[in-house]
Amino acid sequence: MNDATKQRVITIVAAGIAYLISSMVTNRYINIPEQRGLKDDALEAILKGATTATSTILASVLVRRFFKD
Repeated sequence: MNDATKQRVITIVAAGIAYLISSMVTNRYINIPEQRGLKDDALEAILKGATTATSTILASVLVRRFFKD
């Protein structure tokens, strides 16, 4: 598998992992109040950034190990 294809697979797998992690983290750590404030928005942004980074790294490791040349 060439590098361009691996990148596409990593992106797709990362999106799936990010969705799963994000839903678990959001349900556990974010209590959505009636009126959101800046603190709630900042927490959500930090969690989404961490989720995206984690899922991309995990997807990259999985794809590179599964599709060794």
